[in-house]
Amino acid sequence: MRKGVTSRRRFLKIAGAAGAGLFGFGPSVRWPALFAPRSCGPPSTQPETGPPAHTLRIEASAIEIAPKRVISAISYNGQFPGPLLRFKEGQAETVDVYNNTDTPEQLHWHGQMVSTDVDGAAEEGTPFIPAHGMRRIYITPRPAGFRFYHTHNRGGADLHSGQYSGQAGPVYIDPRHEPGSYDKEVFLVLKEFEPSLSQGGDMAQDFLAPATRVKELETAGESSMKASLAKGMPHGYEVGYRYFTINGRMLGHGEPVRVKRGERVLFHILNGSATEIRSLALPGHSFKVVALDGNSVPTPAEVPVLWLGTAERICAVVEMNHPGVWVMGDLADDDRGHGMGIVVEYAGRKGQPVWTPPKPFHWNYARFAKPNTIAPEPDEVIDMTFTKQNAADRGFNLWAINDKVFTSDAMSATFHLREGRRYRLRMRNGSDDIHPIHLHRHSFEVTKIAGKSLAGVMKDVVMVGGYQEVEVDFTADNPGLTLFHCHQQLHMDFGFMTLFDYV
Repeated sequence: MRKGVTSRRRFLKIAGAAGAGLFGFGPSVRWPALFAPRSCGPPSTQPETGPPAHTLRIEASAIEIAPKRVISAISYNGQFPGPLLRFKEGQAETVDVYNNTDTPEQLHWHGQMVSTDVDGAAEEGTPFIPAHGMRRIYITPRPAGFRFYHTHNRGGADLHSGQYSGQAGPVYIDPRHEPGSYDKEVFLVLKEFEPSLSQGGDMAQDFLAPATRVKELETAGESSMKASLAKGMPHGYEVGYRYFTINGRMLGHGEPVRVKRGERVLFHILNGSATEIRSLALPGHSFKVVALDGNSVPTPAEVPVLWLGTAERICAVVEMNHPGVWVMGDLADDDRGHGMGIVVEYAGRKGQPVWTPPKPFHWNYARFAKPNTIAPEPDEVIDMTFTKQNAADRGFNLWAINDKVFTSDAMSATFHLREGRRYRLRMRNGSDDIHPIHLHRHSFEVTKIAGKSLAGVMKDVVMVGGYQEVEVDFTADNPGLTLFHCHQQLHMDFGFMTLFDYV
């Protein structure tokens, strides 16, 4: 089912290290690891009296992902994932963040409606957490649900920086009234380590539905790629990985998820990858999806497989009714074989964990939408076309929104909002890549995918398939500079960003 994905990753693992070494990227490369701190003003480092609700320390760590297999990463509190932070919706809290590295840092509160001062994006003006310094952050957590925190530094060609590192951790904001019933919660963070660069290969997209492509976009995109290759240009760089983990441990080397027959287990699953789309299945079981990106869905539905773009989260209840010892893992045999899985063990059952692949299944956000409902008309439509300039910057693809490549030299807002108005983003993907699109400091409603209308599915990341059109609506209800970008690190770092402001 995912032969294209597996083959591409295998190729990247074999060739990637050699490819990166040949080019010798170093200080002379003009892709900054992060924006200059001067763009954000002085950091706020004066803590007030009283203990914080949480303390995070950004530091270099040795992380054991399997016995005698240790990787080096920048992490939070010396662990991966970072500690689970639990808040109560609407209750103001303080978080102290210490940066014990040589590099100024940003900590992004992904999926929360916070001010630009704490959102954790230099592009919006958030002060940096200074190298070997600290910052006390004041936050009123909202909305309720499964969120997360992660670095928002740019990596560029440096695969030790940005989200390639180990800087990601879960956040759960407890609602005033907890919906649904379950017996236990399990948080899972999916993440790859030891990335490398190489060229060539395409990401399979046969799991997305609807599959309808816009012919105009496909013709233009394919023509542009053919013209580039005809000039002798190689395919732009991609990223592959050596190790794959769930909760920082390779399959078979961490504690299993221990369950009892009859239990209802609520899984909170985060794709913490810098670049990869992930799948997850549990043989003999189904997932009842109750929330996407932390937001309850109008129509909870059972599915055999979960699919998550980078930074997407899924909350799903699994009824434990098939005793045994199982592998919960990625559908890609190669990735699962290199660690992307976790053992689920029923009480009283022992033996080798079993994996059996599920039947082919297509992922469709509309499955969880309000039935027979169309979203209200927006006050304004903003058209966006995403395009790729193949290998245009020293072998890296450049990415443009409406023909504009975002750079750290020009960070002015392109789109202007009026508070209280409902905006529709009509996103047209002129490339063959899937783009997990993220809007900071707001949630949006998915209103159309590949020509099919839907309503009620609220998210902060949505996968836009190759040569497809997706529409999302949001209300301009959180004034300030607002960042919009592809959450695939390699795309974001090489131009796939833009800014909104309020006027």
